[in-house]
Amino acid sequence: MVEKLIASVLLCAFALPIAALADTNITAVGSSALLPLVKQSAQDYQVKHPDVKISVSGGGSFVGIAQAQNGNADMGDSDVIAPGASGLIDHKVAVVGFGVIANPSSGVTNLKAAQIRDIFAGRIANWKGVGGKDQPIVVINRPRTSGTRYVFTATLMGTSKIAESGLTEDSSGTVVKTVSSTPGSVSYVALGYTKDQPVSVLKINGVDAGAGNIRTGKYGVWSYEHIFTKTKNPSVEDFIAFISQNTDALEKLGYIKISTMKVHELNR
Repeated sequence: MVEKLIASVLLCAFALPIAALADTNITAVGSSALLPLVKQSAQDYQVKHPDVKISVSGGGSFVGIAQAQNGNADMGDSDVIAPGASGLIDHKVAVVGFGVIANPSSGVTNLKAAQIRDIFAGRIANWKGVGGKDQPIVVINRPRTSGTRYVFTATLMGTSKIAESGLTEDSSGTVVKTVSSTPGSVSYVALGYTKDQPVSVLKINGVDAGAGNIRTGKYGVWSYEHIFTKTKNPSVEDFIAFISQNTDALEKLGYIKISTMKVHELNR
């Protein structure tokens, strides 16, 4: 009897450390604009917290919101605000700028906002119509689940609707590769993806997409990057806080710290 009791106590004693060291699994899904920052931060965080396993994937902002809302992901990454009745908790972790990018063969480095609307609405189909070369314009769009598309539409398209006749790519990285390899092509993408890439980031109304212009609001095509959670989980919240404070990754990957913004908006 005593031997059985001792064995039972020893079993419990050894079981406690094993339970304490059990891995914590975190899943993040959604925005491809936020994907590089979350991926890099996951790698950095796991070095410091080897008991935490973080899975990161894209799919689009609206997919991220839906996955967080239905409990299939711990974190829903998004460039856009979740619906008011979603019941989700909003964590703003950074600011990202978006650019209109073109293949350098277009011969264009600056467009007026009205010209951008005309191109993506299908009213202008040749670069010579906006001062460029005599070359057909190849529009590359994003799917409706894309937060990048939502931000582009909200900040630049006004009442004009995007024509659906062009190509569609669902990944920011694929968009940049396609634009760089397709003469006459044009699209829109998070600025971090354009670094050291053979594409032209167009000025809009003569204003370039530099971080300084975004911070002051002079360049208006930007958004807060949101991470939505359904419940308050200490492990998840600690990782999210780490992302927003991961200065090296923020700067390296082209994001802007929210605390450095000179303009603040509620509807982004």
